[in-house]
Amino acid sequence: MYIKCWGSRGSIPVSGRQYLKYGGDTTCLEIRTNSNDLIIVDAGTGIRRLGNQLIKEDRHVFNFIFTHSHWDHLMGFPFFKPLYRKESEILMHRCPFPGKYVESIVTKLMRPPHFPVRYSDLTATVIYRKGCPEAFDIGSVRITPIPLSHPNGGCGYRFEEDGKVFIFLTDNELGYIHPGGLRFYNYISICKEADLLIHDAEYLPEEYKSSIEWGHSTYTDALKLALEADVKSLGLFHLNQERTDEEVDEMVGHCRRLIEDEGRDLECFAVGADTVMEV
Repeated sequence: MYIKCWGSRGSIPVSGRQYLKYGGDTTCLEIRTNSNDLIIVDAGTGIRRLGNQLIKEDRHVFNFIFTHSHWDHLMGFPFFKPLYRKESEILMHRCPFPGKYVESIVTKLMRPPHFPVRYSDLTATVIYRKGCPEAFDIGSVRITPIPLSHPNGGCGYRFEEDGKVFIFLTDNELGYIHPGGLRFYNYISICKEADLLIHDAEYLPEEYKSSIEWGHSTYTDALKLALEADVKSLGLFHLNQERTDEEVDEMVGHCRRLIEDEGRDLECFAVGADTVMEV
C-alpha cells in the first residue's frame, strides 16, 4: 500500500509561517493499492489538492470511505474537482454506518444555504456500495471497520494487503469510552503488531485535563497504545490547530526519547500534509 496524507490538522484548517512543515489542511488520506484502486479516506480541506493532482493524472474512479461526519472531515468535499467531470465515477462505501447515512451527509453538504451547487447538479456518476459494519474489500485490500471512541461515534479502519497491516484511528479518545467506543485493551488487541498505526494525537497531557470527552487523545496515550501493541511504526495525527511546527517536533522528540528509554524499536513521526508512507 502507498499512503499519502493531504491533510492532518484537527478541527479547523490553519495557515501561517508556523504551519509550513506539517501543513494546515484537515483530514484527507489517499491510499493506492497493488490492484491500482484508489481509496480516499475523509474529505477535509486536503482533498482539494488531492483532486487537482488526480485530474493531472487523468484518474477517473475514486473509492470514498468516511470516519465520521464532523465538519473538519467533510468540508473539502464540494471542492473535489472530479465531482464536476462527467467521466468521473465516485464509489461511496457506506461507512461509518450502514443504510443511507453517507447519502444523507453528502447531500446535506451540498444544499443551500451551505453551498451554491446542489448535489443533484454533479456531473460525476456517484454509486453507493455496501461498507460497514462488516469487513469489505476494495480491490486487493481488505478493510475492517474499527469503532471509534468519539462523540456521535464513527469508524477507524484496518487496511490489510499482502500480509501488511495499516490502521487508521483518528478522532479516537483513549482516555474515555464514548458510547460505541472500545476499551484501551481492545484497541491494543486490534492494533497488535500492525506495520503502521496512525493515531489521533490532538492533546498534550496537561491540555487533556480540560478536554476530556471531546473525542481526542494525548500523544502520550497514542504512544502507549503503539508500544503495548508492538506496532512497527506510529504516526501522530489530527494535529491541534494551535500546534506550531516547532511544537509538533517537540512532541515527536519526546516520544522518541521515551521509546529509547524503554529500549524499544518503534519508529515515531508526525503525519503532515504530503507525508508519504508505504507498507
